[in-house]
Amino acid sequence: GSCPLGTLQNALSAMDRKLPFYILGVLLLFGVTMGRTICGFLCPFGLVQELLYRIPVPKIKKNRVTQELSKVKYVILAVFVIILPVVFKAASGLPVPAFCKYICPAGTLEGGIPLVLLDDSLSGLAGALFHWKVLVLAVILVSACFLYRSFCRILCPLGAIYSLFAPVALLGVRIDRDTCVDCGRCVRTCKMDVRQVGDRECIQCGECMKECNVDAIYWKKPWDVKSKK
Repeated sequence: GSCPLGTLQNALSAMDRKLPFYILGVLLLFGVTMGRTICGFLCPFGLVQELLYRIPVPKIKKNRVTQELSKVKYVILAVFVIILPVVFKAASGLPVPAFCKYICPAGTLEGGIPLVLLDDSLSGLAGALFHWKVLVLAVILVSACFLYRSFCRILCPLGAIYSLFAPVALLGVRIDRDTCVDCGRCVRTCKMDVRQVGDRECIQCGECMKECNVDAIYWKKPWDVKSKK
């Protein structure tokens, strides 16, 4: 009811009959207004990862490897959300939401597993594909204990879509360059693979504001983007 990826994949499969104006419009609306603020404050699977990361186990700090891995979500977006649904439709005539079908851990955790547990008739239908999805979910959940928001950072194609709107989104954080002293503390303490506050990897959580000693980071206001408070 909230993730537009499945709708987007089915709409792309139906492009031979109609253009996906509706879902593209929804993504454009959410992207321009909120951008990755959705990731920081609204994503339920993001909450699950946040809670898992609080488990007291050794943590993997961000580094060059995690920064490079953060680019994988754009590959996932291109291959599983855009290319494969179109290819499957051309080959078989049937729409196949490849990302939802083969990868999406949120759908497995929040939809697939509860349905199988609550409906005995479905448990007999859960075959190899369902077990594969449970395995993918388990790997991601375990990784989230060690690596902050591992799915958001590396695999989530919806985050990849919203990240493209980072420069223009009405909501989010911004740096007052006249006040900033370029100490770099905000980037160093951020758990995401940001290179600067508010870039494509920033989930707009606002935690960096607590780290800024000169109050150079502030929330953007749609009606006054130059306002400092």
